[in-house]
Amino acid sequence: MSLAASLLYASGRAPVSSTVDTLAARLRAGLGSDRVSVAITARRAASADYAFLSPVLTDALPSSFADVVAYPRSVDELAAAVELAGSLDVPIVPRGKGTGNYGQAVPLAGGLVIDLSGMDGVLELGDGWVQAEAGATFVALEAAARRVGQEMAMYPTTIGSTIGGFLAGGAGGIGSIEHGLLWDGFVVSLTVVTPSGTLFPRGDECLPYLHAYGVTGIIASATVKLAPMRERTGVVASYETFEAAVAAGKALLALESAPRMVSIDDPSLVSLYAPEDWLPPGRYSLRALVDKGFDPSGLGGRVELVSSEAMGHLTTLAFNHVTLRAKKARPDLCHLQVGGAALVSQADAVRAALPGGLLHLDGMGRDGFGGLLLSEFRDTATLYEGVAHLRGLGVFVVDPHTWMLGGPALADIRATAQANDPKGLLNPGKLVPSTS
Repeated sequence: MSLAASLLYASGRAPVSSTVDTLAARLRAGLGSDRVSVAITARRAASADYAFLSPVLTDALPSSFADVVAYPRSVDELAAAVELAGSLDVPIVPRGKGTGNYGQAVPLAGGLVIDLSGMDGVLELGDGWVQAEAGATFVALEAAARRVGQEMAMYPTTIGSTIGGFLAGGAGGIGSIEHGLLWDGFVVSLTVVTPSGTLFPRGDECLPYLHAYGVTGIIASATVKLAPMRERTGVVASYETFEAAVAAGKALLALESAPRMVSIDDPSLVSLYAPEDWLPPGRYSLRALVDKGFDPSGLGGRVELVSSEAMGHLTTLAFNHVTLRAKKARPDLCHLQVGGAALVSQADAVRAALPGGLLHLDGMGRDGFGGLLLSEFRDTATLYEGVAHLRGLGVFVVDPHTWMLGGPALADIRATAQANDPKGLLNPGKLVPSTS
């Protein structure tokens, strides 16, 4: 479906003003007037996310926003808000901190945005797991885990993100080298609120709710994987050649005790970051979070920094935080999420697929790298010609310039959405209607 067509599909579901008034009044009666807003400032703030990272989405996303914003503080309040909106056929969009990059939290059809950030309790910790409400941030989760000698198995680089938002819109992050992605056993169980009722999926039953933008149900709480806490330090090294940096990165990925992060940048990308003594110009940069006591002398190149105090900063030079930082220096840039062996074996051809290509790599497992290809944005046609060329090279490309759900789990997501939300009220416009 084209962007224009999906907008038409979404806009046809927009509620009329009398319905909005009824919804707002009933929500105030149930939640309290201080936790329901129709103020334009609140509606605008609740209707945007980090989609501005994409010049395509910046131009294509509608300028309309939520009609009502609700701020529940419990599963019961969330369920009551969803039931009420469902009874009035009002579209419902869940929101965490709004740090998604694809317009996941943008209400294409207006309606009710439910801000879950007030449901922020860390409920219970056990050996290898933590249960928390959807609005709990990774800062709070990591702190709670460390108090009992554990740590999050994985977390996004934007650690102020919420667990519910990450599960509904993310994929991987710091810790993925050892523990994989969302779908690789990170999620133990969920509490999911839908217009049809509240569900409690466990194990593989959780899969249709992961990276589904809330179209299958609104994640109210989650139990996710913890790992034993390890003391770590940050290491930065620099290299004259891409090949030398990659060889060092592969050596880190092969360590018996897996690093929590490994990232590599082209010199031209490094030049866009804020100046640091440990980011020398003209050299490829490798950054890693490794176990304390690691000897970096075997990495070759030039060791620029070994510091446990720098770890937080280093994580903001990984994954899509790179796009955020690079665009501050060069707003003309756009990005693609890329993966596969060709990123290393055909790196020059990958860079050349788009104008002025800049390559960033992140360790995504023991076997290799994923990453980002940043480039000058000229127009949409040039961008997608580059995507086609990359796929011809064998590069796996995730398109960050569409709000539409896709991927191998799409059929399961669609089937689950139909079962849980037959009216299609949950985040409409994000799931391509089935043509069958």
